[in-house]
Amino acid sequence: MSDYSHREIEQKWQQYWESNGTFSVENQSSLPKYYVLDMFPYPSGAGLHVGHPLGYIASDIYSRYKRLKGFNVLHPMGFDSFGLPAEQYAIQTGQHPAITTEQNITRYIEQLKNLGFSYDWKREVRTSEPDYYKWTQWIFIELFKSWYNNDSAKAEPIESLISIFEKSGNKDVNAPCDEDTPIFTAEEWNAWTAEDQYKLTLKYRLTYVADATVNWCAGLGSVLSNDEVKDGVSERGGFPVVQKLMRQWMMRITAYSQRLIDGLDTVDWTESLKEQQRNWIGRSVGALVKFGIDGHQNVIEVFTTRVDTIYGVTFMVLAPEHELVDIITTPEQRGDIDAYIASTRKKSERDRMSDVKTVSGAFTGAYAVNPFNDEKIPVYIADYVLAGYGTGAVMAVPSGDQRDWNFAQHFNLPIIPILDSQKETETQADSTKEGHYINSGMINGLTFHEANKVLINWLEEKGIGKGKINYRLRDAVFSRQRYWGEPVPVFYKNDSTGQPLPYLLEENELPLNLPEVDKYLPTENGEPPLGRAQDWAHGSGNGYELSTMPGWAGSSWYWYRYMDPKNKEEFASKEAIDYWRDVDLYIGGTEHATGHLLYSRFWNKFLKDRGFVPEEEPFKKLINQGMIQGRSNFVYRVKGDDYSSPVFVSAGLRSQYEVSALHVDVNIVENDVLDVEKFKATRRDIVGENPTFILEDGKYMCGVEVEKMSKSKFNVVNPDDIVERYGADTLRLYEMFLGPLEQAKPWNTNGIDGTYRFIRKLWRLFFNDAGQWMVKDVPAKPEELKILHKTIKKIEEDIENFSFNTAVSAFMVCVNELGAVKCQSKAILQELVVLLSPYAPHISEELWDLLGNEKGMVSKATFPKWELQHVTDSVFEYPIQINGKVRASLTFALDTPASEIEKEVLANETVQRWMEGNPAKKVIVVPKRIVNVVI
Repeated sequence: MSDYSHREIEQKWQQYWESNGTFSVENQSSLPKYYVLDMFPYPSGAGLHVGHPLGYIASDIYSRYKRLKGFNVLHPMGFDSFGLPAEQYAIQTGQHPAITTEQNITRYIEQLKNLGFSYDWKREVRTSEPDYYKWTQWIFIELFKSWYNNDSAKAEPIESLISIFEKSGNKDVNAPCDEDTPIFTAEEWNAWTAEDQYKLTLKYRLTYVADATVNWCAGLGSVLSNDEVKDGVSERGGFPVVQKLMRQWMMRITAYSQRLIDGLDTVDWTESLKEQQRNWIGRSVGALVKFGIDGHQNVIEVFTTRVDTIYGVTFMVLAPEHELVDIITTPEQRGDIDAYIASTRKKSERDRMSDVKTVSGAFTGAYAVNPFNDEKIPVYIADYVLAGYGTGAVMAVPSGDQRDWNFAQHFNLPIIPILDSQKETETQADSTKEGHYINSGMINGLTFHEANKVLINWLEEKGIGKGKINYRLRDAVFSRQRYWGEPVPVFYKNDSTGQPLPYLLEENELPLNLPEVDKYLPTENGEPPLGRAQDWAHGSGNGYELSTMPGWAGSSWYWYRYMDPKNKEEFASKEAIDYWRDVDLYIGGTEHATGHLLYSRFWNKFLKDRGFVPEEEPFKKLINQGMIQGRSNFVYRVKGDDYSSPVFVSAGLRSQYEVSALHVDVNIVENDVLDVEKFKATRRDIVGENPTFILEDGKYMCGVEVEKMSKSKFNVVNPDDIVERYGADTLRLYEMFLGPLEQAKPWNTNGIDGTYRFIRKLWRLFFNDAGQWMVKDVPAKPEELKILHKTIKKIEEDIENFSFNTAVSAFMVCVNELGAVKCQSKAILQELVVLLSPYAPHISEELWDLLGNEKGMVSKATFPKWELQHVTDSVFEYPIQINGKVRASLTFALDTPASEIEKEVLANETVQRWMEGNPAKKVIVVPKRIVNVVI
């Protein structure tokens, strides 16, 4: 083949790889293992745009590189295929989500294969397949059958907890459990009925049912995660979202709070990502303090990291959902409280946490009593306090907290200074600094560390508080009132009082498959869509759980299923897990920092505790790829009333008119020049019947802006179009060339021509313009070896550092230099092909084959090794200055003595001419820098 035809070459090798299973990998090898994983995609109906493959290209380059380095590489792909978008489409069209999901996956696979990724497609998984979610259900069952032992710092089977109860009750059990768990003796336990014993164990299990405040969206008929809510409405559909107390399945992730923090020290992640997780988990050391309520038997319990500031408390704030609000609100304040609660329910938790400027709240009419000085302080509710964080109550110290200060100012509440004025500012800014207090004889003159210790001891002696480590992290809501999700493997039986109790399915009853329903909407009486299923009940005749699992369930363990995807007896065999163990390199977006990554680490630690997996952390190294942004184009319509005959003015002339900027499809714009005829044909909605275009030099020039790539902005570029026009190799190289992997960068189709020219220039190293094969089996020249080995060294360093953009630049320099020296040596060009193959695999396979190597085996070649002798210069070209001006240059071997350099410089004809017969007063030789002759 003399001419470079990317379509023919790429289709040829993609078919070859698939039919020959080139990238299939075994679960055993004498080679060291390396596991490269992409965060698997949700298959949307829109398919991929050019921003999506960025991380996939990077991981594929690294996978191919590691194979060349002698590793047995696992590089799989699958689909996170349960989710709300497919369900909403089903609601709108009546089409089963499984059908649209299958169609979307087919489209994704086609697009991914077109890009030449070296995935082992035999290992593909889909979270919505019963063979997959059977094991998601199995993990749920194992969590239900476990408790967390703080003394052993791990999860254990519930039977071990029952054994303790039988022998000594629960007085000495150190375990996370429900707050209302009673203390009982062994005698009391053994005297209970089996039903009462079972109910008690429900308070300790790692998955449990509880009332939780959730984001309820009536328009979607479902609970939403914080990520799915924006500005008080659902991100999908824009339906109102309110805070609602609902019975939900929960995961006791809080049991793992400290281990989730500690584990971050053992993984190679960016410090910013680790800090996001640490802040989300939110470890705080402080104390629980009980404040009495004037006229009530109840107490308000607060957690504070600064007990020493308690003398500055001037009011209390409860979350609007706090259980005491209804009890302590006075009749006079009832109207204000109810109205405020109603307005709060319309805000998501994220909105409440992020809104630091708005001051709002309502007075309950009740007063709390400060246990240290018996002063009465008013109790308010405010939406910046959340029921699920800490105790849902805050003791407000306005002199030490900006938000409390704003609240006090707004409601005209007192502000008591609590710190020595000379220390006040720095101590408030950094609570680790030492300040001295003047408000109480108990702590007067003490540092805050000493004061806290004294006050906590006093609280514990009085029985009104205790020292405590607290975490902001809350147990995870694990049920959604949707159809398109994993069924929870639970059925209910009524207890002796008529209340439903949850019971597990047996393992041999799994998977519990999704039933057919007539509609994907809640029932008329408000039950989730599964309530529409006919005769959907356990064999015992008791009804199944009607909620399904959340979207993060299937993605919290999927890397293990890739290890053994066809196993029907286990989620993965011990042999497969012991071989692959964990993910060596994980690449994905930053949006999953406090969702997927946290839940995955939690489940992995649980599976490790129970002996199912060997590693504590699932992902050794994690890289977050940046976003490829869209390059939007705009047309400018002159403002006016007659939109049937609109006037569009070119960008350079728009300042002369009053215009509106309108997005235009970037696919009908080239180098910012609009294809006017295509615009008129495709956008009848804005061009009207008789448009006028005011041009510049005969062209309509569009405006430009960098924005998020989105269909609504008409700036989505389909990778299929790029592959068709330029080829997958060009797209792969160009996306890497755009900039550092971790940074955001704008897409510009206009710039891809340069990368395409590079590919063709590479081809011309092998074929001349007449299409003749130019490669010869001749010895490599020294200058060719120098070019090649410097490139090998550079590429290896760049790939190891994930600096893919600079590697592409190095390839371009190498090809230019080899072309300049007219390299035809097979020894050089064959090594270059192997070096380039991770980046541009199709052209590399073709050239490897043409060079006479085994067909389709460039991926199993050996990565070239650079040699020091070829990357170290043996000579240096010295600039020769005469009285400070460069007049000549001379090349010397690096080991030439300075005296010899001086002698040859002074004897040089050009130097002599510039010296004009004058003797040299001084000759200064700076090794490997310069020679200066002074006359």
